[in-house]
Amino acid sequence: MNLLSVSGLAKLSRENYLFTDVTFGLNEGDKAALIGRNGTGKSTLLNTIAGVLEPDQGTVVINKEAGVSFLPQNPLYNKEDTIRDHIFKSNSPKLKIIREYEDICLKLEDSSSDAVQNKFDELTLKMNAGDLWNYEAQVKSILSTLGINDMERKMGELSGGMIKKVALAQVLVEDTKLLLLDEPTNHLDISTIWWLQNYLAETKRSVLMVTHDRYFLDAVCNNIYELDRKRVKLYVGNYSTYLEKKATESEIEANTERRIESVLRFERDWLSRGPCARGTKAKARIQRDMALINREKFQEDKGFTFHVEGRRLGGKVLELHHITKNFAKGFAGNKSNNPVIKDFSYTFNKGEKIGIFGDNGSGKSTLLNIITGKIEADAGTVVKGENTFIAYYEQNPVFENTNLTVLEYIKEAAEVMKTADGTVLSAGLFLEQFGFEGRIQHSAVSTLSGGERKRLYLVRLLIGNPNFIILDEPTNDFDIFTMNILEKFLMDFGGCLLIVSHDRYFMDKVADTMFILENDGSVSGFVGKCSEYIDYREEKRAQEKLANEKARQEAAKSKEVKASDNAVKAPEKKRRLSYKEQREFEELEKNIAKWEEDKKTLEAAMADTDYAKVQKAGEEYARLEKELETAYSRWEELAEFI
Repeated sequence: MNLLSVSGLAKLSRENYLFTDVTFGLNEGDKAALIGRNGTGKSTLLNTIAGVLEPDQGTVVINKEAGVSFLPQNPLYNKEDTIRDHIFKSNSPKLKIIREYEDICLKLEDSSSDAVQNKFDELTLKMNAGDLWNYEAQVKSILSTLGINDMERKMGELSGGMIKKVALAQVLVEDTKLLLLDEPTNHLDISTIWWLQNYLAETKRSVLMVTHDRYFLDAVCNNIYELDRKRVKLYVGNYSTYLEKKATESEIEANTERRIESVLRFERDWLSRGPCARGTKAKARIQRDMALINREKFQEDKGFTFHVEGRRLGGKVLELHHITKNFAKGFAGNKSNNPVIKDFSYTFNKGEKIGIFGDNGSGKSTLLNIITGKIEADAGTVVKGENTFIAYYEQNPVFENTNLTVLEYIKEAAEVMKTADGTVLSAGLFLEQFGFEGRIQHSAVSTLSGGERKRLYLVRLLIGNPNFIILDEPTNDFDIFTMNILEKFLMDFGGCLLIVSHDRYFMDKVADTMFILENDGSVSGFVGKCSEYIDYREEKRAQEKLANEKARQEAAKSKEVKASDNAVKAPEKKRRLSYKEQREFEELEKNIAKWEEDKKTLEAAMADTDYAKVQKAGEEYARLEKELETAYSRWEELAEFI
């Protein structure tokens, strides 16, 4: 079934078209990504498809039966709304009934009036008629996985990362078949991105998203739409397939360009001799030559080949001695003073490249701010070497004067940069290496897009020739082109590097050691790549699940024996299950039995020789394990009152 049809879409910017004649469609189950450089109009195109912006030309048709959910790059919200209010602001009839049912359940705890009881009965019937019990459980599962537990907190109290999670939850719980997601991984921690990646890969809903996360693109998408030269082009397959096709396409275009230039050398000589244009053949030949001369020429992406000279690092680089920092966690009326970083010591050595891994709120940015002197530690000291020159890329850079041109802004830091081979690059040439070419160098900073501003801020830091680079989420809002440039630069960088990033691909390429920030404030080390740590953690969690399951079975067996010994004297129950809980208990028993059987089937499938089947079965097995863990835990809670 076709869910989305885009035909002849065009949108004007201040001076020219951002894109034109965009035509494509999405069918049920399609997972597509829209990629392109910053400033090409990816977000504008997505907002136009979502109906937030009006197109200047063309049409967008969304299947009415499908429904659409849109996650903007910067979610809008009312600061006074609770999380519950924000998530359930939806036209979905199913969500409306669930919201009303949960509200009446809360009222029932405080009042047993006939009116409240009648309303409860009415909504229970609606839940039964619409088969909404499983849907409600799915909604709660999504909220719980995203760490949204206190639904009464106000949106104005939340961090940027938490706001993104709430906005994401709102989109995912809606009863729609089409998801439009603009940078869904921005501001999410790696654990949440891992979960979202698996969710989108498995869901039957169709997806069109803008993202720069290359692992995410590979795992989720089966179509890549590239926005380039104001047009959209389809590449069937995931991101890896796109790269292969793009490389072949570029080679063909480059060869074609060389052949055309070879022909034109002779034609230019002919034109320079001033041929008579009265004849029909001569006129046609001149017109053909002029068309070739004025054609849109193939432009190959420039390679990134330079290395900075780099300041000399001394024997002492940077030392952290017993760093401790406490912050009040929670919200008004429920705050507690907890350690974000607890007694952390480390001595940095020359050439180390370290990534920092931790969930949102674990203290990653806090650690960077302590190292750079932005905030003070509650205890401990930071000792910097005399020759250590730190460049700190902050998440939200501040531009004091946005009226400066791009070139003026860079020249404030340095007029030239010396490379490792002794070549001197002017500020303008250095800007070109990062995609700031031509007129844009003379444009005001205020005219740049968000991604372009952050890229400019990065260039200014690097032209200062640091020997210790600290990056806090440098990949937010960067396009893939900029990411590739930055990766190559950092891989060749001879100084020290400390990075916080949610982009696993980026982390894998530039960091070979990890600082792991634990929930209790301690910091542990892991020698290896980010993806290797994720695999290690998942394996460890799987082992813990097995141990917990074994303990649960032993506890259940012990309980059965004890119940048998005390069969004459039945224990008095504290309370009875509500109707809703009884339904949930029965559903859990059915699901647990079914999932245990499914596990056996998957175990057999994992013995197959087909790698793709084994991989798919393994992923499904891991998902079932997680579902079972949650289901058994809830079953035990309810079983106490049976």
